[in-house]
Amino acid sequence: MGFVEIEDTFAEAFPMIVGRILITAENERWANLAANSAVGFASSIIMSPAEAGVEGVPVPPSKTPDGRPGVNIQIYHRTGRDFKMQMVSRIGQCILTCPTTSAFDSMYGAKKRLKIGRAIRLFGDGYQKKDTLGGRTVWRIPVMEGEFIIEDKFGVRRGVAGGNFIIMAETYRSGLTAAERAVEAIRSVEGVVTPFPGGICRSGSKVGSNKYKLPASTNHPFCPTLKEVLPESKVPDGVNSVYEIVLNGIDLECVKRAMSEGIRAASSIEGVRKITAVNFEGRLGPFKIPLREILS
Repeated sequence: MGFVEIEDTFAEAFPMIVGRILITAENERWANLAANSAVGFASSIIMSPAEAGVEGVPVPPSKTPDGRPGVNIQIYHRTGRDFKMQMVSRIGQCILTCPTTSAFDSMYGAKKRLKIGRAIRLFGDGYQKKDTLGGRTVWRIPVMEGEFIIEDKFGVRRGVAGGNFIIMAETYRSGLTAAERAVEAIRSVEGVVTPFPGGICRSGSKVGSNKYKLPASTNHPFCPTLKEVLPESKVPDGVNSVYEIVLNGIDLECVKRAMSEGIRAASSIEGVRKITAVNFEGRLGPFKIPLREILS
């Protein structure tokens, strides 16, 4: 890692319910348009109705049920009821409506499956048809373009949310470049998503608030503009910009692997001084991801 300090600390992550949807379409452009629409307004469960993201590894036609190019998205929530509502509404409003798309379950390791497609079939107003495709039970729903095909049931399991690391840099330009490189590396790992815009969060938060009745507020010890006035500041001398990378994954191992790739990529950028992580001494979640350990 050269001159970049990797702090001997851990990232604190927590479990959330997750579903994984394979969107296929006539071409990659339409698959990605549907995917990006379906994961909108889902950066953080603190204020968003869900957490969601698009995986960076495309799915080739040879590995999809209908032989067309595809992309995976993930949707997260804390409760089963809200999770199902988010799955149904995001598929129904953003994938079903998008030209040429189909939607299939792509979750691995799921012991439970929800009747998501069976709920969305009602849009067919009685004209929908049950069928099989590639060994899967699907619904063919008539739409003005032709048909929307959706799998009957979607797997659900406990995923890992809130994996994170902090990039501390001399300037926002070097910090942003490092963060962009980190996200690019993270997106090369299958099973992982970065829910914030561009995968980068400039406004990392702490649990609660010192002054107001809020569930979260600015993580003031990491704000460079406050380092001269806060005794508890965690911003070192020479650091003037801090970015947080937050990632969710289907299991702990893929989150660890993605964090390792991201930290290595960020550390290669000139101007990066230190890499650390956010934790709340176990108050936020049960998963502890030691930075130095995942890099070894």
